[in-house]
Amino acid sequence: MHTLQAGYRSMSLLVSINWDRLLYVSTIVFALFFGAYLGSLLH
Repeated sequence: MHTLQAGYRSMSLLVSINWDRLLYVSTIVFALFFGAYLGSLLH
């Protein structure tokens, strides 16, 4: 149980430090998929 709590704490720390990078990457991925979807509709 202690290992799970320590792992959760470290993951929470990583997310709190890098949340802006995760947001940027997820936004870019979403934009690429949305652009591909629109391209397939218009083609």
